[in-house]
Amino acid sequence: MDFSFLLGVLAQTLSIYTVVLIVRVLLSWFPNLDWGNPVLSAVSSITDPYLNIFRGLIPPLGGLDLSAIIAFIALNLVQQLLLSASVSMYSGFSY
Repeated sequence: MDFSFLLGVLAQTLSIYTVVLIVRVLLSWFPNLDWGNPVLSAVSSITDPYLNIFRGLIPPLGGLDLSAIIAFIALNLVQQLLLSASVSMYSGFSY
């Protein structure tokens, strides 16, 4: 298996994680949701550890949790780095 392919797959996995993260942030706007629901609990258990990293850095301002914005920026940055590394590795090899 090619290392550039592996980096591309990892970048695509982060794209899927970004969608799950968006769903989690949107669901947080509905305070009456039952987070004991298995689907909501799974989304929460997948995304909350990552979001908690940023919640510890940036406190809520006026009831608005801005940590998700920083979390998205960091995730996008890592994804872009992986994609550019994958492309540069792929184009660097000539078969």
